[in-house]
Amino acid sequence: MISGFTAEKGKACLKDFLDLPADVYPLGRLDFDSEGLLLLTNDKSLNYPVLHPSFAHEREYWVQVEGDITTQAVDGLASGVSISIDGKNYQTIKAHSYRFATMPVVPERHPPIRFRKNIPTSWISLTLTEGKNRQVRKMTAAVGFPTLRLLRYRISSLSIQSMLPGDLVEMNKRDFCHKLGLDTLI
Repeated sequence: MISGFTAEKGKACLKDFLDLPADVYPLGRLDFDSEGLLLLTNDKSLNYPVLHPSFAHEREYWVQVEGDITTQAVDGLASGVSISIDGKNYQTIKAHSYRFATMPVVPERHPPIRFRKNIPTSWISLTLTEGKNRQVRKMTAAVGFPTLRLLRYRISSLSIQSMLPGDLVEMNKRDFCHKLGLDTLI
């Protein structure tokens, strides 16, 4: 679905699944093909501190890539790679990256990703403090391992741990800001 409340090109959006007040909107977006944590609010004072790059909130993604990812590729993701942003070369900043020893516990995807019996897949964690358009997908492709499935697992200390797709967790502004390291806003 689209991670907003306005449908685009006939695709489902949040209002098709959630019954929320009209003043609630997402802080940031997920690509149509991505899953995971999406922050919703009705407090406009949170836009700048949550979205502006100067706050550098950690965003952890769990990524299933095509192929048996190498240590060299994981290290390349961590040290930064060159990707294209708006037709210009961009060098990503250092990130934290590791390969999961075993597949992380994640809910089934609907629809499922493509399955190729003879091509292995790997799962990695990639933690960024910047957020360019389709950055994770571009980064994994740049090291030779295209993204098959992408879940935003965490922003700062807010995570989807113990949640299922469609779950909502309501919290007050104090707790929300604390988990994002924005205690000065409360």
